[in-house]
Amino acid sequence: MIGLDSGARAPTFDHPLEMLLACHGKILHQCDTLHKLAVHLRTDGCDTQARQAAQSVLRYFNTAGQFHHQDEEENLFPALRASAGDDPEQLDTLLQRLLAEHVVMLATWGKLRPVLLQLAEGMNIRLDEKLAERFINSYTMHIAVENSELLPLAARLLSPEQLRQIGTRMAERRGASMPGSP
Repeated sequence: MIGLDSGARAPTFDHPLEMLLACHGKILHQCDTLHKLAVHLRTDGCDTQARQAAQSVLRYFNTAGQFHHQDEEENLFPALRASAGDDPEQLDTLLQRLLAEHVVMLATWGKLRPVLLQLAEGMNIRLDEKLAERFINSYTMHIAVENSELLPLAARLLSPEQLRQIGTRMAERRGASMPGSP
């Protein structure tokens, strides 16, 4: 399995699978922030900490979270389909499952986002904890599958050139440059 050495430098776009793995860690961190926000609101209402937590979750899922789905759907998944290996049907089943989960997560985000926007503005409103937990659980289970099945498969099937192309697209999407480029 792909792993990040805790003493290693942060991954760069020339290692796109490690970048995706690191992003999974950030997503889980934001999910933890969302969970803590729900608990905090029950006891302390919409104070400064709650506003900051809502802003953090919004900032992440409105930018990096969206880029992450695009990285997978527009770059990683097509590259994997082009390199299907021994069992293209099994790969297609996995990718269809992950795409369907992206749709569910995006729909849940669409319901959660307006509440977080109001909390970020300081409105003392109720956060639907079941909705928040559904969002958190969907990401947690999705990431577990991607980390245990998708990323190891990609590491095995994709060529260095395909990985370079994926990394380049990821960098372009964020307005960044690849290491060694001008």
